[in-house]
Amino acid sequence: MINSVNFKELIKKGYSLDIVYLLQHLDEIDEICQGNPKLETLKNTLIRKGLISEEFKITLEGKQLLQFVSSPQDKIAKIEKVKKLDEFDRWWAAYPSTDSFEYKNKTFIGSRALRGKKADCKAKLYSILNEGEYTIDELIGALETEVNLKKEASIKEKKNKLSYMQNSATYLNQRTYESFVDLYRSGIKTETKEYKGVDV
Repeated sequence: MINSVNFKELIKKGYSLDIVYLLQHLDEIDEICQGNPKLETLKNTLIRKGLISEEFKITLEGKQLLQFVSSPQDKIAKIEKVKKLDEFDRWWAAYPSTDSFEYKNKTFIGSRALRGKKADCKAKLYSILNEGEYTIDELIGALETEVNLKKEASIKEKKNKLSYMQNSATYLNQRTYESFVDLYRSGIKTETKEYKGVDV
């Protein structure tokens, strides 16, 4: 049951009891909202506020909201946003700025910038993190894995493979990191093995 302190905090943060109810009954959301335009709008509000993903899965912010509403009255709780600290800055710094690079005493000259649309990338990265499937360390590790594989391939083929790297916005929007997260999670050393099935 929501206590008065939590109710006031909910309203202050722009959440309604309707939103909380739908979030608590996420497994029935289609059945509850079906045929009711107002409830369909509320369902879309859950997505827009980052409480559920477009696939109707609860996000980290959604989980935090549910924890908040169920916190006891003797604990004056505050709704906390998912910690974003310097997560984007770390990822942005790891993304190559151009396709020019030096590696193993070899210099490869590129012709284009790879980082772009910073504000869009920031929003997309936070959206990906809020889904709760990947951590920032995994996303950075996946990025570094792909970059290292491209650099290794450049040495081997004597051709700049980093030129085939997507720009930062496309990389996030097309979820290119997903197959490289699997490589990163498996702990494979990118400099010593060849990989089949991963396009570098």
